[in-house]
Amino acid sequence: VQLQASGGGLVQPGGSLRLSCAASGSIFAVNGMGWYRQAAGKQRELVATITSGGVTNYVDSVKGRFTISRDNAKRMVYLQMNSLDSEDTAVYYCYARAMPRSNGKWDNYWGLGTLVTVSS
Repeated sequence: VQLQASGGGLVQPGGSLRLSCAASGSIFAVNGMGWYRQAAGKQRELVATITSGGVTNYVDSVKGRFTISRDNAKRMVYLQMNSLDSEDTAVYYCYARAMPRSNGKWDNYWGLGTLVTVSS
């Protein structure tokens, strides 16, 4: 199972970005998906998660600004980020809880991350 995130970049405060992440490989099923982030010198923190049924969860600091969504058929998860500020600067990692066809076991898989920089 491989996860590939894209959509990061440099944006001015108040701007928007949309992150995308695709799960690929020989996958039998995907359950929860989501995004974490890690700012320089800080621990990785949960940003948002979404179940296969569409139930979402957000860290308080992004509620009302970020929206997570997914396309189950394409095995993709998205993060729409609005009203960005400097505190959102971080490497964003997508993850998926998936079952590969090779072993039939659920496990957590991570992408390499995409850098989001909010600066004027």
